Amino acid sequence: MPATERPKLGGHSPSQPSPMSTANAACILVIDDEPQIRKFLRISLSAGGYRVVEAGSGEEGLAQAALARPDLVVLDLGLPDKDGQAVLRELREWSQVPVLVLSVRAAESEKVLALDGGANDYVTKPFGIQEFLARVRVLLRQGNAGESQASSVSVGPLSLDFAYRRVLLDGAEVALTRKEYAVLAMLARHLGRVVTQQQLLKDIWGPTHAEDTHYLRVVVGHLRQKLADDPANPRFIVTEAGVGYRLRES
Repeated sequence: MPATERPKLGGHSPSQPSPMSTANAACILVIDDEPQIRKFLRISLSAGGYRVVEAGSGEEGLAQAALARPDLVVLDLGLPDKDGQAVLRELREWSQVPVLVLSVRAAESEKVLALDGGANDYVTKPFGIQEFLARVRVLLRQGNAGESQASSVSVGPLSLDFAYRRVLLDGAEVALTRKEYAVLAMLARHLGRVVTQQQLLKDIWGPTHAEDTHYLRVVVGHLRQKLADDPANPRFIVTEAGVGYRLRES
């Protein structure tokens, strides 16, 4: 067992349900490829009154993040299909759900990369379960999940499916690059509201590119071409001059 201490179950055996109603319990998504770690966390978190959703790969984790709308994500970095840092970047393209990284990687560079990439906290394995649960409680109290995370958004004939990263226009799939999808998804998550150029650049390109507005102009131009969106009379993407962009509500 990689943890340094066993969970204290408060008098309840692991098989017993938590006394908290599952309908009202915070949902925690655990993305980890090790079944024993997932089982350990499931028992510990369930005993603490939380509802647990599990994923054993990065792609499954991203899909569950869109479908289950968790209040917190516990993310391992060593996943079988893609690196956890990449999963974190993709998740941050459309969601601000709190993320607690749980990894054997103890190097400072890994921690900095994860925190700069949008993680809210970082715990190394082996770990103490009581400290881990305390960190979970802190992140949930902070309320970083913000708005309800819908699994899809529709604007007239345009629809985005966040679970499968698909964009449809009049029922036909639109092929987008990673950056094009990231910009469109971020605008969709703030439907009807202006997202500043700096916010888009920092969240999608990284904090060192906050002033590289030409990157953003090129991507938005390509998006408009693919969506047949006339910038002079936009159906979808509206430019707020000198500020940023917003996705028009239907």
